[in-house]
Amino acid sequence: MPATEFDIIQRYFREGAGKVSDAHAKTVRCGIGDDCAVLAIPAGEELLLSVDTLVESVHFPKAYSPALLARRALAVCVSDLAASGASPLAFTLALTLPVVDENWLCEFSAALAQAASEFGVVLVGGDTTRGPLCMSLQVMGSAPAGQALLRSGAQIGDLIYVSGSVGDAHAALACLGQAPQNLNDDQRYLLARYHAPTPRLALGFKLRNLATAAIDISDGLAADLTHIVNVSGVAAVLNLQNLPISPALQRTGDAIDSALSGGDDYELCFTVPASRRADIAVLSESLNLALTEVGYIEAGSGLRCYDAQQNLYSPRGGYQHF
Repeated sequence: MPATEFDIIQRYFREGAGKVSDAHAKTVRCGIGDDCAVLAIPAGEELLLSVDTLVESVHFPKAYSPALLARRALAVCVSDLAASGASPLAFTLALTLPVVDENWLCEFSAALAQAASEFGVVLVGGDTTRGPLCMSLQVMGSAPAGQALLRSGAQIGDLIYVSGSVGDAHAALACLGQAPQNLNDDQRYLLARYHAPTPRLALGFKLRNLATAAIDISDGLAADLTHIVNVSGVAAVLNLQNLPISPALQRTGDAIDSALSGGDDYELCFTVPASRRADIAVLSESLNLALTEVGYIEAGSGLRCYDAQQNLYSPRGGYQHF
């Protein structure tokens, strides 16, 4: 007999990513299996929510590995919690499948459970239905009242920082679908950055009392930094020679465009008062994570990018769905 919707939920999700561990027992009063999940938010904290939809052939390649897809799908959504300085709590999954492929579900659900454990979230509900392969994940986290990081707080004189390196995931797109034996070391590195982005949760948590604004880099540094300056009512200047670009990306020949406009890196871009520069250096060392100063906030509007010769550089647009 073909598996029913409830068989799929029970067999592949309730006992995997949906299993409530001791760490989540105080938060999840009721998880999978009821009309609504019931979460107990810590006293004095606010609930933070974010949702992402991923569609086959739009956000991930056709016939993409289910294990890679599960981790990547959860990581890109949890990255929004990191950008907000949230402590992760739980997530829901609405999964649309063209057919019930039990091998696919085994790989997907096992990787999802592993990623959920890594990121500190538990699956508390969702939905399954038939149709073209896509999924929507909603993540939930919490932060002390008034301390969540927003895009709207950048101030004139703030410094702009970026975590890790940017542009790698975009450069990896040219390598997708190639036979593994045909890849060089640089291509393998770039693909790893695409397949397994790392939500900067520890960084976001530490930025609560340091950053004035933050965003994760999903659509490209230029596009996402523009979101900050637009809602903050300020302008930004980027010094392109300071962009954190990996050696692998430098060797591709398209480093600046990938770093500025590529997207899919899920690093954090954030602003801090200039007086906190030393604190960011200490934070970088404590997290063993590069935090690179790439520009500053000034009065005005929009984003200006300058190369090493102080020539104005116009980045191409970031990712757009429509």
